[in-house]
Amino acid sequence: MSAFVNKHLRAIPIWLVYGAGLLPLAWLVWRLLSGGLGVDPVRALEAELGQTGLKLIVLGLIISPLQRYANLRLIRFRRAIGLLAFFYVTLHMLTWLLLDMQLLWGQIWKDILKRPYITLGMAGFAIMLPLALTSNDRIIRRMGAAAWRRLHRLVYPVALVGALHYFLVVKGWQPEPIVYLAVILGLLGLRLLPAMKMRRALADSG
Repeated sequence: MSAFVNKHLRAIPIWLVYGAGLLPLAWLVWRLLSGGLGVDPVRALEAELGQTGLKLIVLGLIISPLQRYANLRLIRFRRAIGLLAFFYVTLHMLTWLLLDMQLLWGQIWKDILKRPYITLGMAGFAIMLPLALTSNDRIIRRMGAAAWRRLHRLVYPVALVGALHYFLVVKGWQPEPIVYLAVILGLLGLRLLPAMKMRRALADSG
């Protein structure tokens, strides 16, 4: 079954992934222009852009476990998904800076320093920035594959920071951010599991 699915996955062009990834933005713009974002459209736009970015980050994290445990080969789409995630997170931040805060830099810096959810959001964006800038073949060749892979493990702290940011934004024990946190922690556990098994095997053999 996986061989059949992988055969069809190989036929999907990367540009189609980028095109599909822009559909949520097109839908958001349509709702914004048609008055479908409620009484506070700026806040609604800001929230939905951030949630879309977080969903794409989680989607990117799922790819490796799917290959390891289900033999579904989606690795070739991971770069596109990661760049789309960065695109939406950047739009989320720009919406806050331009439309919500209107570039009032004094108030912006105060909020970054005093409001934990904004501090976390900016920290997450700062960590994502080098990941996005190094997501091209030329940089990978210059860095070397091993160093590039080590750098891009930062996607896990990015995901955790993003989920915590979301949790603090919504205030209270809302189910959706808790689900995101649980899924991300589960994916992190799956990422660490092989290394833990290897260490245990080495310790037993010693």
